[in-house]
Amino acid sequence: MADLEHFGYAQQLKRALTPRDLVVYGMIFMVPIAPFSIFGFVSHDANGMVALAYLVGMVGMLFTAMSYAAMSHAFPIAGSVYTYAQRGLHDAAGFLSGWLILLDYILIPALLYILSAVALRSLWPVVPAWIWMMGFIVFNATVNWRGIAFTARANLYLLAFELVTLALFIISGLVALYGGHGAGHLTLKPLFDPAHFNLSTVVGATSIAVLSFLGFDGISTLSEETVGGQSAVGRATLQALLLVGLMFIAQTWIAADLGAGMQFSSPDSAFYEISELAGGVWLKRLALTAVAISFGIANAMAAQAAVSRVLFAMARDGQLPAILARVHPRHHTPYTSTLLVTAVSIVTSLFFLNNVEDLSRLVNFGALSSFVVLHLAVINHHFVRARTGQWVRHLVCPSLGLLVILYVIVEMDATAKRFGLIWLAIGIAYYAVLTQVLKRSARIEV
Repeated sequence: MADLEHFGYAQQLKRALTPRDLVVYGMIFMVPIAPFSIFGFVSHDANGMVALAYLVGMVGMLFTAMSYAAMSHAFPIAGSVYTYAQRGLHDAAGFLSGWLILLDYILIPALLYILSAVALRSLWPVVPAWIWMMGFIVFNATVNWRGIAFTARANLYLLAFELVTLALFIISGLVALYGGHGAGHLTLKPLFDPAHFNLSTVVGATSIAVLSFLGFDGISTLSEETVGGQSAVGRATLQALLLVGLMFIAQTWIAADLGAGMQFSSPDSAFYEISELAGGVWLKRLALTAVAISFGIANAMAAQAAVSRVLFAMARDGQLPAILARVHPRHHTPYTSTLLVTAVSIVTSLFFLNNVEDLSRLVNFGALSSFVVLHLAVINHHFVRARTGQWVRHLVCPSLGLLVILYVIVEMDATAKRFGLIWLAIGIAYYAVLTQVLKRSARIEV
């Protein structure tokens, strides 16, 4: 592992994460059962070809994961795409990509708390959703305050619970399917239905499905806390994405065939109704509970850890208020950033409680836009500047990833693009004030 002093930083965060911890973190962040909560929305937008939407999403994200691997090896520093764009392109590109990824990272905990509260509301309708959200927010803030090693241990147990739940659904679903329910057997329609196929429709559905994949990129925010060497982050990113992507395709394929012909009470409850058909009320309740715990605790905990590291890195470079770069003297965590994320989560989750779909699209815009800058950084740093000569790895793959991401953004909901561009405009104005009025410079010499 390259010494941080080589990049101009002191080692402040604690190195305690193994390569296995990184893979588990990435899987927890993506949530192996993520399609449970948005299956109905994706299936509707994809004309039933929900497995295809997840396959397209996985392929697109695979190119992006390769770009993360390339840049995390070159710059093993906390900050994720902010750091990679800053050092691979320009200081301004770094700030804007960091600003865009913050739209994803700082809003996604709130989205997760809402999804959890909605799931629990189905089990205990007498308990107000805001009470569940406040409980999850306080719990996750406390765990992240304690330190990354403590978080990693919690992640391992939470991941095991998710995988057991997924296995029970797959087994029960296949038994019910081949027992005569739904389509009666696995068909190709969830993957490709020529009678209803439309490229723009599928890509539009992918813009929602891709929400389930967001999180593999969060592994890179832990670069200063891993003990696995410079390649550990890149390998873990690819491994986590492939493992979870295959799980997404398998569960949505089975669910789509099993739910063939069903009339759902709402898109929110589609997967849970299919679960009840597959295994009965107990499986439906298990799925609801697993989603609540996975999103409200496991995923939100990982998301909060990621965004606090990005805030820490940007503040350390002087591009955000210096108070966000403070590290707890005993737990070695960026505790002030953690507190800020907690406050934002409270406000955002309450505001978007009854408008979860718009919040999910807004989150996607931030992540996908920052991925565009990431691919450009790979091409510029490795292929143009360093002249590696690796055409496939440092030119073809990032170019393909760039095209896929751009197409998904073009087909994205207009409201999401409008609010995303407003966020970008605010960031540009803030950066102009920072550099032109306050005369601050956070330029890094590479």
